Amino acid sequence: MTSTTVAVAPLTIQDAEALVSAAHRAAEAAGVTVSVTVLDAGGHLLAFRRDDRAVLISGETSTRKAYTALQLDSATRELVDAVQPGGLFHTLPTALDRPLLFIAGGVPVRRDGRLVGAIGVGGGAPDQDHDFAVAAVDRLV
Repeated sequence: MTSTTVAVAPLTIQDAEALVSAAHRAAEAAGVTVSVTVLDAGGHLLAFRRDDRAVLISGETSTRKAYTALQLDSATRELVDAVQPGGLFHTLPTALDRPLLFIAGGVPVRRDGRLVGAIGVGGGAPDQDHDFAVAAVDRLV
């Protein structure tokens, strides 16, 4: 019996920088100042940008949103109800390397259907952050 392995190109630094730029352009077009974080599939920081006008905490927020999207392989907007009392993740431990953050703005990045990283956007309203992240991922694909 033989097995075949399909190679999927990893998320590169150039990809990550393109994601950051696209998310910032989308935010600027909406008049919003944000921070953007891009992680690779292993959770390593590939690119980050915080505009000088952004609130300092938005950098940590964008990183935690990206981390949450990566760990749970789902857009953080889709996970909000899961952490409410009675939700699927209500008792999910947060003793991970970095606490998870269940606020819209984190989106997984896939290539050929496989998870290769995640982007997190923080600084705007949650739905805006989600839309900026999705716009960046859509431009990359």
